[in-house]
Amino acid sequence: MDIIDLHCDALYKIWESGGKLAYRDSEELETNYERLHAGGVIVQCFALFVPPAVKEEHRFQAVLDQIHYFYEEVLGNNKEMKQLTDWSDFDRLQAGEIGAMLTLEGVDALGTDLHKLHLVHRLGVRSIGMTWNNANLAADGVMEPRGAGLTAWGKQIVAFNNEHKLLTDVSHISEKAFWDVLELADYPIASHSNAKALCDHPRNLTDEQAKAMFAKGAMVHVIYNPPFTKKGGGATITDLINHIDHYCALGGVRHIGLGSDLDGISSHIAGLEHAGQSQSLIEELLKKYKEDEVRGFATGNFLRCRPT
Repeated sequence: MDIIDLHCDALYKIWESGGKLAYRDSEELETNYERLHAGGVIVQCFALFVPPAVKEEHRFQAVLDQIHYFYEEVLGNNKEMKQLTDWSDFDRLQAGEIGAMLTLEGVDALGTDLHKLHLVHRLGVRSIGMTWNNANLAADGVMEPRGAGLTAWGKQIVAFNNEHKLLTDVSHISEKAFWDVLELADYPIASHSNAKALCDHPRNLTDEQAKAMFAKGAMVHVIYNPPFTKKGGGATITDLINHIDHYCALGGVRHIGLGSDLDGISSHIAGLEHAGQSQSLIEELLKKYKEDEVRGFATGNFLRCRPT
């Protein structure tokens, strides 16, 4: 069954290696081309992530470097990979092709420079998250004790996203910023977040947040990260499906998707160590959900909810 995955950190890994990892088949890349193909992943979203340790004056260059690797390594060396820059591009993928879309995980590298925001959009970014876990000039992240919401600059970014039909990602922002985004954004999304009711982690969504997302027609994508899936570790595919069950019970059966976070996590759910094993999750879902519901989780829900 075809899969759309809203989040991976392969570009960060390639950038961190200084461009030494070959995207097509490097064993160090959990979402390399060969593994996406083997796992039935027909669309992979590639995050641009700059760690907080990078000095402020070097952050935008790090973003540009990762975009360079996207164009040269992911697209340039793999003719089957097709960049998605228009929401209708999803419908134009041919058999054997894999769509690739850029996303921005945290706007720290932009400062408050609107020209830089325009530039990353022109280079292909189609989803923007205000923060990683920290606070920045746009919003507070989930790990910032202050817990403040969007700043004036953050609201300007949301307005830009609305104007250009970009997704505004809530997966890493504080709860106050979440509610600000939900009020202002035309296209909110949670690219990789599980249910806090099942695993009380700051990165997960409360039931109130999840229900508000579903009521607005927004997607929530479950993440394959054990610390967000089961307290105490040892998470299984069944534990991950429990989060899908919970979101369905909140009314989200038509608004749930997948956002693996592969290449960005330090431990793995058993049987989901890389993208080549993605059908293991589909097989387990088919044991308890109707096929059309599983196709919804895998691709259909996102294709129906995407901007038009």
